[in-house]
Amino acid sequence: MADWIDRELQDCATLLDWLRSEARDRHLIETLVDPVVRCLESGGRLLTCGNGGSMCDAMHCAEELTGRFRLSRPALAAQSISDPSHLSCVANDFGFDRVFARGVEAWGRAGDVLIVFSTSGRSANIVAAAEAARARSMIVIGLLGGNGGDVTRLCDRAVVVPARDSARIQEVHIKIVHLLIAAVERRLFPGAPAPAGD
Repeated sequence: MADWIDRELQDCATLLDWLRSEARDRHLIETLVDPVVRCLESGGRLLTCGNGGSMCDAMHCAEELTGRFRLSRPALAAQSISDPSHLSCVANDFGFDRVFARGVEAWGRAGDVLIVFSTSGRSANIVAAAEAARARSMIVIGLLGGNGGDVTRLCDRAVVVPARDSARIQEVHIKIVHLLIAAVERRLFPGAPAPAGD
């Protein structure tokens, strides 16, 4: 058991080392922060979506913006396409491939940002959401895995974690989410205090 745990942690550490080098050499986080900041500064909205564990990451991303992460500051306009009544209604009426695209059509506007979370980049409903966002002149950011899959071609910015294991990919995605949101807070609210008692 100890050897297996060590291998699991080493796999995670290897991918975090990859992320550190990407962030340093390719200014990875900055390339994600800039379109999000521009969108929010102009009164736009950030939409997120994903399936399964990636939906949890998409929800986490949105709630850190509407709530707060590290700074006490005003709420930011973010929404995860994850309401069960919306998902079940659209799946029933249009099919599961449309559950996220219909949300983009309902709430997305030109200049808004859609962040799609997918460990494969091949899910038909993620591809359809990105296509709907592009049709509305939205910015599409992909947090992906493997080789990025079909959705990569639809992304303005994409981070493709070079792994096949969904758990490893999602561990890196959540680190990217935390870096992104912390950077957005720092850019939009310089000097804002940390919450008292935190």
